[in-house]
Amino acid sequence: MPLKLLMCPPDYFGVEYIINPWMEGQVGKVDRALAIKQWRSFYQPVSQKANVELIYPNRHTPDMVFTANCGLVWNQSFIPSRFKNPERQSEEALFTQWFRERGFKIVSLPEGIAFEGAGDALVPPDKETLWMGHGFRTDAEAHLFLSEMLKTRIISLRLIHPHFYHLDTCFCPLHNGTVLYYPDAFDEISNHMIRHNATKAIPVSKEDAFKMACNTVLLEDTLFMNSASPILKKSLEAEGYTVCIQEVSEFIKAGGANRCLTFSWH
Repeated sequence: MPLKLLMCPPDYFGVEYIINPWMEGQVGKVDRALAIKQWRSFYQPVSQKANVELIYPNRHTPDMVFTANCGLVWNQSFIPSRFKNPERQSEEALFTQWFRERGFKIVSLPEGIAFEGAGDALVPPDKETLWMGHGFRTDAEAHLFLSEMLKTRIISLRLIHPHFYHLDTCFCPLHNGTVLYYPDAFDEISNHMIRHNATKAIPVSKEDAFKMACNTVLLEDTLFMNSASPILKKSLEAEGYTVCIQEVSEFIKAGGANRCLTFSWH
């Protein structure tokens, strides 16, 4: 079954509040015309490699463009996010309705547990494990709930760097158990867990991390990235990947890049 992606056009995207360090000093400074141009330039090649579906944007939810945070699909169930910040909580009903209308079973987490979807729950291509982050937006209790509900192994990682508040900003599962990650985003135990559980762990530099190099979309053997230094690009190409640079700098003003702009499931 081909990979499906959910994307949301950035018609109403902008930085209208501050809920992460990337947003500081950026309120009202998004060039929406450029954001739309960057989004379309990214959408076009991605839609050639995956079945991309769209959800209509809402003028009251400027961060809805970051569809990765909508929830988690597991088989035919959709687990909606429960956003930590009130500014994003109105997105929950919109995404839930979209998946309900397409026949998904809606499974909600218990009240009081924060969970921000595929921002903090990354399914590797082999789908044998679930890498999950906690520390800023997703509660560790969500990991326990999902482990029991999904009957799958979860590798729980603690995020400690405020710029990397979601797992997908600093970690990306690749093929054959390989992962791309920024070590300084994690505590010591989590770094050990990554190195122990990954077949190969490719660290990125601070420069690459702050250009959202880990926030990449893997489609077949192509990596769609905002940026990659020559060293990182060479390293990834040596692993057999094609690196496709699709700049999304306007979205980084809000704390998200290529992967944040997509939500994937089979």
